[in-house]
Amino acid sequence: MATFTLPEGLRRLARSRQKVVYDLLFQASRQALQKLAADPKYVVGALGMIGVLQTWTRDLRYHPHVHYLIPAGGLAHDGAWRTARYNYLLPEKPLSQIFRAKFRDLLKKAGLFDQVSPNIWQKDWVVDIIAVGSGEAALKYLAPYVFRVAISNRNILTLKDGHVTFRYRNAKAKTMDTATVSAEQFIRRFLHHVLPRNFQKVRTYGLLHPKQRDSLTHVKELLHRKNLENAESAPLLTRHMPDYHNPFLCPSCACEMIHIGQIFRKRGPP
Repeated sequence: MATFTLPEGLRRLARSRQKVVYDLLFQASRQALQKLAADPKYVVGALGMIGVLQTWTRDLRYHPHVHYLIPAGGLAHDGAWRTARYNYLLPEKPLSQIFRAKFRDLLKKAGLFDQVSPNIWQKDWVVDIIAVGSGEAALKYLAPYVFRVAISNRNILTLKDGHVTFRYRNAKAKTMDTATVSAEQFIRRFLHHVLPRNFQKVRTYGLLHPKQRDSLTHVKELLHRKNLENAESAPLLTRHMPDYHNPFLCPSCACEMIHIGQIFRKRGPP
């Protein structure tokens, strides 16, 4: 999972031009990932990415960032699957530098470069990238952000004397804390996280984009063959145990289906 955070010096601009800046955040982060993944030192292949925009911290402060779920590898130009090396996908420091450069170039094209302090380009930008195993836990973490708002009604505790008290989870201390702010400040914080109309906060890129279904099918077949090779080298008892979860087994008799060829989907008439 990779996380790209918009620096504090750009957040004032982001609040006033949400749709443009959020879109640039997606573009710059996606381009940075693909560019570094193509480096011979790392994956040397096209990635698949699911990006989710999140604009708040747990105490409702404005903190725009994008989370990406990425398979641990990429599809090379020769059609081979390249697994990530060194137990991590990409290094954070060069990724943050490319992200900063990409965002700067996109900001110039959008005509917003002059509205940003020059100091922002001299600072380090925050990019976090960690391995999350099968990704199931990461999916459970991101799923609520797709549909829910910044705070639920059950976490708003009291409204008294013009002040709102709400609770939130402190991730570092792993405790439930409370915060009390004025009603105006609470409304201000909440409205920061209302996205522009029809804005797409979940986006897919690379191998996971709908237009790349044929490439994704090819990757699935490559990984399936690799699993079969591993199964053949396993002990005899384990090798012949039927795997009913394998999509390349017959759904009726569970016998292994023989791969003959692939029929690519063709566009039909309107």
